[in-house]
Amino acid sequence: MNGHGGVVKILLERSDVCPNKPDSWGCSPLYFAADCGYDGVVEILLERGDFNLNEPDDFGRTPLSRASEMGYEGMVKLLLRRDDADPNKSDIWNQTPLLFAAMNGHAGVVKVLLGRDDTNPNKPNMLNQTPLFYAARNGQAGVVKMLLEWGGVNPNQPDQGGQTLLCCVAGNGREGVVKMVLERGDVNPDSPNEYG
Repeated sequence: MNGHGGVVKILLERSDVCPNKPDSWGCSPLYFAADCGYDGVVEILLERGDFNLNEPDDFGRTPLSRASEMGYEGMVKLLLRRDDADPNKSDIWNQTPLLFAAMNGHAGVVKVLLGRDDTNPNKPNMLNQTPLFYAARNGQAGVVKMLLEWGGVNPNQPDQGGQTLLCCVAGNGREGVVKMVLERGDVNPDSPNEYG
């Protein structure tokens, strides 16, 4: 797909064209359009109404996951207009759209996802690392601030090895993020990891 909406419309008029047919990696046309930021093509595809918005590729990533990872705020809004959009749908590593947006510092996408009542800001990946953990580890100060100010985010949730958010950011020399985390007030600075 190269974002040619007119061509997509012509193809969709044919009864012998399967618009949901995935490629050898399980990527559907909708996934590709979301991955490339082709809002117009996604709108055309969604108008049909017969697309599974949460259909994953072979790695479990959905169009919403990919658009969130790429930082396409407009695309994320477009996909979330559908009632069946699942902002908590995880890939095979249990990574959610919010985790992808947070780790890459896409503050606009994070804000859009947090604007939904059904987005879980504490949903961890397979290493038990949350969106806040990834944003902090990667030094995404704006996203960290946003997540820390959001109600219900747990800054003390340890990862699989017992490492806390504060331990991670301190170990990576993220001074600004360390200050932000400590200012929260409910962070235990003495929480040990599995090695004490």
